[in-house]
Amino acid sequence: MELRHLRYFITVAEELNFSRAAERLHIAQPPLSQQIRDLEIELGVKLFERTKRRVELTTPGKVFLEKSRLALQQVEQAVIAVQKASRGEIGRLVIGFNSSATYSILPKILRVFREQCPDVELDLQELTTRQQCDRLHHNQIDVGILYLPIESETLSTMTILQESLILALAATHPLAALPEVSIKALTQEPFIMPPHHLGGGLYNQILRFFQQTNFIPNVLQEATQLQTTISLVAGSIGIALVPASLQNLQRSGVVYKTLQEPTPEIEIALAWRKQDSSPVLQNFINTVSLIHKSYL
Repeated sequence: MELRHLRYFITVAEELNFSRAAERLHIAQPPLSQQIRDLEIELGVKLFERTKRRVELTTPGKVFLEKSRLALQQVEQAVIAVQKASRGEIGRLVIGFNSSATYSILPKILRVFREQCPDVELDLQELTTRQQCDRLHHNQIDVGILYLPIESETLSTMTILQESLILALAATHPLAALPEVSIKALTQEPFIMPPHHLGGGLYNQILRFFQQTNFIPNVLQEATQLQTTISLVAGSIGIALVPASLQNLQRSGVVYKTLQEPTPEIEIALAWRKQDSSPVLQNFINTVSLIHKSYL
């Protein structure tokens, strides 16, 4: 039995007339009648009662009509699903992201991709840059949104955002009244830094800035997540250098100040396995690329 036999049968059942059914199917009537007879022989069931005046479905024919329609509908749905999968419009994508991205480009990426591919299941995991690299290498996530630079011969990267460092301090801090602050004024201030043992782009860029300005920070506290850093700043535990996009985190008791000295550019990038040919991943990369161009 082939799908065309089901289509022939359904058309005859709807028309209850072999001539009209043949016209709809764009075939001659005798071959259509033969196909229906062959189908009945294969099933061992009489599907139609035929007289010179009319054609009627038998009781088994009515059951077969219902099931045939369901079968064709499932086939059509399967075809649509396969075509969507080939275009990267259906499937599952595991995305790692750093906390900085949540205050900059990530919300727009998710909104646009969700609008374009509502049938793709997204699994979002907030991870450090090192954790993302490890999980990419072990096939535990499909794509990462992380800080550059990273060192890996098996990963591809695409810069999607560049931003400067700014100073976060408590609103009650004496320096909060200044329009901008020099790093030299922070010699005695307690700093909150990303964990040095995790390394990563943000830590390295902050360290690079200190080296460029010959500044030795008084590191009092380490915090893995930027939300935690800002909470500690709000509690007057210390001050911190953070990506400029963190200003979008409207936290009471915290103010952000531009530094007088030029700071390194913090780069956020997309990272994925070079050998990963997933259509869903490629669709996501293309979407992010277009969003990045709109930021330029």
